[in-house]
Amino acid sequence: MTEQTWAALAIMLRALKLATVRRHAEEIAQQAEREGWTFQRYLHHLVELELHERRRRRIERNLKDSGLPADKTLATLNRARLPGKVAKQVATLCEGTFVERGDNLLAFGHPGRGKTHLVCAIAHELILRGYRVLFTATFALVQRLLVAKRDLRLEDELAILDGFDAVLLDDIGYVQQNRDEMEVLFTFLAERYERRTVIITSNLVFSEWDRIFKDPMTTAAAIDRLVHHSVILEMTGKSIRIEDAQANQTFQGGTSPTTTTATTTATTATASEKDPTTTTAPTSPTLNTEGTPTTTTTTPQTTTAKNANGAPTTTTASRNKNRNQSPSEVDGEM
Repeated sequence: MTEQTWAALAIMLRALKLATVRRHAEEIAQQAEREGWTFQRYLHHLVELELHERRRRRIERNLKDSGLPADKTLATLNRARLPGKVAKQVATLCEGTFVERGDNLLAFGHPGRGKTHLVCAIAHELILRGYRVLFTATFALVQRLLVAKRDLRLEDELAILDGFDAVLLDDIGYVQQNRDEMEVLFTFLAERYERRTVIITSNLVFSEWDRIFKDPMTTAAAIDRLVHHSVILEMTGKSIRIEDAQANQTFQGGTSPTTTTATTTATTATASEKDPTTTTAPTSPTLNTEGTPTTTTTTPQTTTAKNANGAPTTTTASRNKNRNQSPSEVDGEM
């Protein structure tokens, strides 16, 4: 094929937006000629390259648009800490069949049980399989919908969100919402019912959801729509954050307050044994005449007297002296 023909082909491929084929067509043609490929194999290889590159770019774009935390993936998830029943469901959930059905995924548990990490890891796998996922804190989504409602474009905003196969709402029980917030959140859930997937994490069990939606009827309706087609993950066990903090303290050789106190007591006792004249006793503040706390200390007092021959002698005694006393008050005590 002449250079002129290649140039014309490149223009047509650009018009068709086949960037990868345009970039590799000539190079692969030379390889095909050297290795004796058939025309069908050559064409198949070019189209396959185009599809792979488009898929790679789509995944890259979807990951960027998702807002997912980059560090909360399946690779960083400690499955040994997951409840046994939940751990068995992870592989199936990552395949995305529940998204195809429009089912919901609900993760419940006390703070620190790994709910967010787990559902984010699943969401990452969904994106790798071609699904579009949006990760957002619940309060951020609610505020986004409130602004859209105020600007009379709520339907447009819901349509944009409908472009995501799954929307992940982190911590749905974040605050007690006012009526406007409750209404837009319920509208969002109702719009996606039986069509699009909602993934939710919550510290609140269903019996406490009246704190979210206020009205009992609205609460019941929201729960009914979410649970009707859903997979529920109960994240039980100890707080992962607390366990990590304790492990980190141990690794760094940290000393607990109890250990410090015991060490101090032992040191004091040893010092007392070595020097019998040394005693340790608690001190308590006393009040002076003005009512302010003072500390009483023992100060040596020297008294000069004369012996029987008239020679001066020195006697040292101890007496209590208030730190707040003036010199005149001290002299008065003598």
